[in-house]
Amino acid sequence: MTTKFHSARAHLLCGSACILLSATQSFAQSETQTPDGGAISLDPIVVRKEDPKGDAADRASSVYVADAELERARSGNLKDLFSGIANVSVGGAIPLTQKIFVNGIDMLNLAISLDGALQNNRAFHHVSANVFDPGLLKFVRVDPGIAAADTGPNAVAGAVVMETVDAADIIRDGESFGGNVRLSYGDNGNTWGRSVTLSTRAQGFEVLLYGRSVTGDDYEDGNGDVVTGTGADLQSGLLKLAYETDTGHRFELSGQQLQDSSLRNFRANFGPGTRPLVRYDTERSSYAFNYEFLQGGAMWNPEVVVGFSESLINAPLFEASEGTTNTLSAKIQNTFRLSGTDTIVAGIDYYDREGSYQSDVSAPIDENTQNIGVFAQARFQPADRWKISTGLRFDRQDFEGVNGFRETYSGASGNFSATYALTESFTLRAGYSNVFGGLQIEDNYIYTITLIPGREWDYASLEPSRSQNWNLGFDWESGGLTLGGEAFLTEIEDVRNGGDTFDFKSEGFNLYATYGWTNGFARLTFSDSETSRDGDEVSSFYQLDFGAPLGQVLALEVQQQLPRWNMLVGGSIDMALDYDPNPNSSLEVDPLRTLEGYTVLNLFAEYTPPRFRGVTLRGEVRNVFDEAYAARATYGGDYAGFATLNEPGRTLVVEAVARF
Repeated sequence: MTTKFHSARAHLLCGSACILLSATQSFAQSETQTPDGGAISLDPIVVRKEDPKGDAADRASSVYVADAELERARSGNLKDLFSGIANVSVGGAIPLTQKIFVNGIDMLNLAISLDGALQNNRAFHHVSANVFDPGLLKFVRVDPGIAAADTGPNAVAGAVVMETVDAADIIRDGESFGGNVRLSYGDNGNTWGRSVTLSTRAQGFEVLLYGRSVTGDDYEDGNGDVVTGTGADLQSGLLKLAYETDTGHRFELSGQQLQDSSLRNFRANFGPGTRPLVRYDTERSSYAFNYEFLQGGAMWNPEVVVGFSESLINAPLFEASEGTTNTLSAKIQNTFRLSGTDTIVAGIDYYDREGSYQSDVSAPIDENTQNIGVFAQARFQPADRWKISTGLRFDRQDFEGVNGFRETYSGASGNFSATYALTESFTLRAGYSNVFGGLQIEDNYIYTITLIPGREWDYASLEPSRSQNWNLGFDWESGGLTLGGEAFLTEIEDVRNGGDTFDFKSEGFNLYATYGWTNGFARLTFSDSETSRDGDEVSSFYQLDFGAPLGQVLALEVQQQLPRWNMLVGGSIDMALDYDPNPNSSLEVDPLRTLEGYTVLNLFAEYTPPRFRGVTLRGEVRNVFDEAYAARATYGGDYAGFATLNEPGRTLVVEAVARF
């Protein structure tokens, strides 16, 4: 009965979406934020145009988070940030445990950067290695599968690029000071959020200061049960300084820190259990220095990035302990502009990444890896209908294990992407990459395994990982309607699992549709992915840190501006269909179950009082029908009797934003 109900809802949703998206009588209208905080675009094409390389062939399959999605998530978390993009799934319910999967692959296997500083500091597997505050982000791009050579090293399954807000994003044209204040309250968990952004600029100097605090109690799920260990206690901040000369030399320094310290379930990403709660004390930080010459010529357009990111987790499960992972990174590159459409980006990059674990009962133990790479990426248009992007890089990695093991690995990587405009409205695209992944450091909380006699890792048996990525897709546009999709395949050989390796694969397809009409917009995305280990479908435990059994996921967003009433209304639907991965591996020893589908409806309304310049009032009902569910990407949903970390039930959220 449950399966039939979800299936009926799926058909109803898809039918409604098709009716909506086929109404070609209307016309597209791109919305932009007004100085008084008016409607913001839900169209990802708007963001693509802001990307200097957005028209390149290697960006053809990239996914951009729309401005409206960024704005909606500023008082929320990563699930809110990516909720409109089906092939980017977020599970874990609370920021501490939220893990991100792209085409079914854990983001740990992608090259991640924030203001150019490399991230991906692998951490304790019961929490997230990539926690970011959406409130300070202005740009997010996801490159599923295939990433360009200048994106970064070890991009075995793609890349995620994020940038924080600048003073120019906050201050109105012609003014030297600006900012905003946000206050929010959610009744489920009595969660209060407050943030303030202040910025100023004068004589080429820019300063931006941002701070946010979110506190609250444990929330209730759709069954009305209190989900222990979910109370909000997050503080984050950003300081950004910049100076730009009259001749185009721009220097930028940014530093951000995020703290989350509260009582959590014994294993933070599990649902309530019988063990006592444990205080997880976590801190994440990222610092970046950027230099760019904005008035360069054809052959001289240098960029320099130096970054440092760190993740610290103190979780005394069995003993007082602390795990730290950090990455020091640097990149120097130059863009050679051969013509108005043809460029070559070439440079050198470096990182030094270390993971360590220390406790009261053992001496500090750690792993370290250092990588230096050289790269070049060419983007050109050989004919009116063709766009080509191809790149090469070579990486040399020095690795040191917990027992003093040392080894050097090296390898080349290559990528190729092409688009062909069959007609003015229909474009075909394809891409391929072969990527050297090296030998990556492990989860620092399991270093203790090597202290058990007979359980030492055999580093000599490990091989550097290597991936192959393929995609084949299309895009069609007519008036306000855009349709597209792609089939994808990612294969990673010799992914590391402690002192052993296995082969991992994710395959499937993505579909999307967007439609704009007078003062309104809709965005529909659908993803179907399957993952396997050594050729066998396996449960979530046996692909931990590499993938998750996601199956079919759908997301729909709609917004409509009502100028007469100074309002913006809309909603979204998050849906996952029933999925039975049918594990057939000899590894499985625990009873498994089908992942049940769910449909979650969210509705919102915004009002901009005409008498109060820059003020926006927003009301939102999340999970309108009080669905009891764990997000599809949340760990453990495929295990019979397992207590998953369920999402909040029906929640009323009110928010006030004042821009000045």
